[in-house]
Amino acid sequence: MNRQLIRSYILLVAVAIFLFTVPVAFTLTKQLRDDTKQSVLREAQTMALLLGNGDRISCEALTEVAKAYRERTPGRVEVTPSDSCAPTLSAPTAGAALTRAVQQNEPTTDWGSDFIWGRHLTVTVPAQGDAAVRIVYSTSDMTRRLWQIWGFRAGLAVLVLAAAAAIGAFAARRITAPLRELNAMASKFSDGDLTARSPVTGPPETQTLARTLNQGAERLDTLVASQRIFVADASHQLRTPLTALRLSLDNIADGVDDESVREDVEQATAEVVRMSRLVNGLLVLARAEAKVTAAEPLSLVDIVRERLSVWRPAADERGVTIALRGSDVDGRPSVLAGPGHLDQVLDNVLSNALEVSPDGGTITVRVEARADEVVLSVLDEGPGMSDAEKSRAFDRFWRGQGLTGRSGSGLGLAVVKQLVTDDGGTVTLRDAPGGGLCVSITLRASSRSGG
Repeated sequence: MNRQLIRSYILLVAVAIFLFTVPVAFTLTKQLRDDTKQSVLREAQTMALLLGNGDRISCEALTEVAKAYRERTPGRVEVTPSDSCAPTLSAPTAGAALTRAVQQNEPTTDWGSDFIWGRHLTVTVPAQGDAAVRIVYSTSDMTRRLWQIWGFRAGLAVLVLAAAAAIGAFAARRITAPLRELNAMASKFSDGDLTARSPVTGPPETQTLARTLNQGAERLDTLVASQRIFVADASHQLRTPLTALRLSLDNIADGVDDESVREDVEQATAEVVRMSRLVNGLLVLARAEAKVTAAEPLSLVDIVRERLSVWRPAADERGVTIALRGSDVDGRPSVLAGPGHLDQVLDNVLSNALEVSPDGGTITVRVEARADEVVLSVLDEGPGMSDAEKSRAFDRFWRGQGLTGRSGSGLGLAVVKQLVTDDGGTVTLRDAPGGGLCVSITLRASSRSGG
């Protein structure tokens, strides 16, 4: 929008300069042309009177005037016939202008070109009898004056346009400043910062828009906060009865000999376990959205090794190998993350990878440090995801068609994205080399080096 305003302002000034400067330049050019023509014509008429007198004194005067004119002006004088009155002056070349001047007894003017003028202005004035005076006037001085007229105005126009561009840029920034504030607020909103507000500045229209957006943001922030509190409270309150229900089902299963009843109890227990996972995921997500912790430097490799030691027993039961690799494993790079965030992120990612990995497969965890970020990648050898599934994998309560789709809560990757985003990082899904899924987590590197 700034560029459009600046272009419009410059175009307006350019039109104004064209309308006021160009006509003046044309007027000055025409005035220069007319003044020169009249001056040369007067001189030629004066010399024609001297030539027409024919006496000795007039002829001598004509010779002196012609000599002085040649010395003081860029023109030269020609007369016909010159042998009787001014033998030292050359005769003009015969032509239509000379013939018309002599036969029709009227002066002629030839500028040498239809465009402004040529190299010479030729003025022919008839004298008494068949005589005539011709002045061939060089237009070099006129051309220099013409360049001065148009060059000065062109330079002035450039300076005015440059000043107009500077003033237009300043005015455009002042005009669009409230819109930039609104755009910054909208960007923060799109990033999940519901506390963003826009200053109420600028013209009345933008002030009204800013107030409306601020009021809507305030209400939305209040509603979302209430929703988070409700989800957190409900999830916390549900954990106790679900735990008690699971214990009761375990006790029932221990005291039942009927195989069919035992299967029903085990199925009910599995559903309670799944519901507990869902409640725990909701509680973790509510806490993550609350953003109650600040990021601090943490040793990524130490956390990864600690979480892998927790998950290796479960992997060993199915013959799945969990390998930690990467060129920066020994460097122990530090990243900025909230306390406990990386633990939950790794638990969710490793849980998903273990569920989809075939027996005897391998889960590869890579750590790679870059300029100002550290990339943590978890690769499995499972069925992977289609592009459509990847686009929805971070949606809450969405479950795929694989193994995790049958037993997961649909909140694992949503929790991962929320925690990573809160720490200023990003998480992406892509196909792993050789098949499977690669979860790539990019975290901000800390200036503190690993020990």
